[in-house]
Amino acid sequence: VIPSAVLLDYAQTKACLAVFTKALAKQLGPKGIRVNAVAPGPYWTVLQPSGGQPQEKVKHFGESTPLGRPGQPVEIAPLYVTLASDECSYTSGQVWCSDGGDGVI
Repeated sequence: VIPSAVLLDYAQTKACLAVFTKALAKQLGPKGIRVNAVAPGPYWTVLQPSGGQPQEKVKHFGESTPLGRPGQPVEIAPLYVTLASDECSYTSGQVWCSDGGDGVI
């Protein structure tokens, strides 16, 4: 995880989520419960224009990714569905990254 100088508290929660996911998967696996997480990169949501970041950063949100733009929620929804499906029945303890090619987690 690469922390942001502006959103340090947010970056810390991402790092904690990764370790929590792996530990919970080990704890619940014997009961047949799978635990996975999704670590989205820059996705456009209502949080961006709500004042959580400086407006100058919002104007260029997502441009630094290899794809050159932020993702849209509709682009990540299938990942959640797939992880919950039988196709991923042997997948547990993983943090799936969807970040436009940055690969920061």
